[in-house]
Amino acid sequence: MTDKPCNPTQTTCGEHSRTIVSRRDFLKLGSAAVVTITLPKYLRKVGLPTTFQANLAQYERQAIARLSQLKPNEPVAFNYPWDDSASANFLIMLNEPAGGGIGPDQNVVAFNSFCTHQGGPLNGQFQGDKGIAGPCPLHWTTFDLTRHGMVISGHATQGLPQILLELEGDDIVATGVMGLIFGYVDNKENPAG
Repeated sequence: MTDKPCNPTQTTCGEHSRTIVSRRDFLKLGSAAVVTITLPKYLRKVGLPTTFQANLAQYERQAIARLSQLKPNEPVAFNYPWDDSASANFLIMLNEPAGGGIGPDQNVVAFNSFCTHQGGPLNGQFQGDKGIAGPCPLHWTTFDLTRHGMVISGHATQGLPQILLELEGDDIVATGVMGLIFGYVDNKENPAG
């Protein structure tokens, strides 16, 4: 009995049986295996979790302004959590409610004043009537202040760090920072200390 040469597109050939895997299928299967093995345990379950923990750092409470003195769309500058140039922030009363907003209309928010891409200054780059910070003078990134400072367009891949606020009577109090401030390795460590 003679063995006939096998056709590479067939999975059986005479008495011999073999499985043919194309290069594309091999790469797909191999990639899926690598991704599955390297995923954190909580993502290996069926579906993804519905909530994620935000990168949040809490500090001493600091009164930064009075609600009664704010004017719509006019930013107020302040430093928090540290007294260094990278901790320059702005507080603004928008025309609409915002994520993390305080006050009767939930429209008072605060953010760090530097673009998260390369630290371009956003001072004076506000379109409060539209709820936008930017464009950054370096690479034109804009941020949505009504949605926790998320990137609208440009090179930045992270939203603006949002300063967490609380209202105590008429006093606006900063209590923490959500997101990493540009130029810091860790928000929890005082850069001067």
